[in-house]
Amino acid sequence: MQIWLKRAYDPPGSRDGTRILVDRMWPRGVSKEDAGIDLWLKEIAPSTPLRKWFDHDPKKWNDFKKRYFRELDNKNEAMKRLLDIALKGRITLVFAAKNENFNNATALKAYLEARHRDQDPMKAGLQT
Repeated sequence: MQIWLKRAYDPPGSRDGTRILVDRMWPRGVSKEDAGIDLWLKEIAPSTPLRKWFDHDPKKWNDFKKRYFRELDNKNEAMKRLLDIALKGRITLVFAAKNENFNNATALKAYLEARHRDQDPMKAGLQT
């Protein structure tokens, strides 16, 4: 399983594979044509209250992941769809956040990889 991460403001690349936007809102200032998004899975994004609480604060990262992973545990249909796509070939999780290390796409990638290995994401050494 190959999962890449890329900001929505970076140009699509020929090696991106299936580009999946994982944010609840469309990135500001990015046209649908320029984004090259194959699938928009807004239902996989963190809830609005969680996103606002986190606010990309690195100090809240571990708590954010725990809360977000609990939300993902309850999104079986969307997670199955995403895993099915990821198992067929390379995917790129596209996100708009400025912080490339502390964002929902980074957490989602860790969650997917741990679930694929049948591990608990929080126990799989994902602490940052």
